[in-house]
Amino acid sequence: MTGNTQEGADARQPLPFMERTPLIAGNWKMNLDHLQAIALVQKLAWGLSDVRHDFSAAEVAVFPPFTDLRSVQTLLAADKLSLTLGAQDVSPHEAGAYTGDISAAMLAKLDVSYVLVGHSERRQGHGESDETVGLKARAAHASGMVPMICVGETAADLEEHGAAAIPVAQLTTALAQLPEDAEFVVAYEPVWAIGSGQAATPEQAEDVARALREHLRDLRGDDRAARTRILYGGSVASQNIAGFMRQPNVDGALVGGASLKVDEFTRIIQFQKHVTAG
Repeated sequence: MTGNTQEGADARQPLPFMERTPLIAGNWKMNLDHLQAIALVQKLAWGLSDVRHDFSAAEVAVFPPFTDLRSVQTLLAADKLSLTLGAQDVSPHEAGAYTGDISAAMLAKLDVSYVLVGHSERRQGHGESDETVGLKARAAHASGMVPMICVGETAADLEEHGAAAIPVAQLTTALAQLPEDAEFVVAYEPVWAIGSGQAATPEQAEDVARALREHLRDLRGDDRAARTRILYGGSVASQNIAGFMRQPNVDGALVGGASLKVDEFTRIIQFQKHVTAG
């Protein structure tokens, strides 16, 4: 962002107050078979029950691999668990000769609520463009699910373009494919922090989240900018979650490896205790 653009954003009237329910999302990546998935969800549900977690105060979502979705869905429904189900990817195509793809309609039949699109591992490992991310987001929305649009910069991007420039550009292209009334979540995940053990600082996360929200204001208006949840992802842990959640524009976390450790993930979900204690 240019200096003039930032000055213009700072001079604006504040966005209308909007209560945004925090969202803590666990991305399991390519881990756990369906039996292991059942065991983890059961342990997580028991752990959250023990600490009397208030799901109305902080939503919790899990994103298992495709092969686990049916088993997890069945468990959530049978035991009436309050966890929300997400998928890690979706095809931009409705149906047809796309071997290995999973359509949005298939996911919707499994009661999937959220779909990750544009995760850095998909962008880098599978060559997904910003346009493809937008098409996947549109497919998820068309089937009644909420796309979680992942944006983020590499260390080289950060050095060359500065903070927020790449995430803002990625979000702009993705949203060009979505209807004006579409609901979505944004997950800012600096590529240089993912799996590194070195998270962004809360202040860095807030700077980018604020820039993304101001840009959403330009693209979709005050109401959508105020309503949209913006998450931080990248080496999230129970030791740093409180710092992120104290930031006014950070509404939750996209958690990777730590979401596979029930005790650690439970502590992350219970961030409000850490925020209050701080």
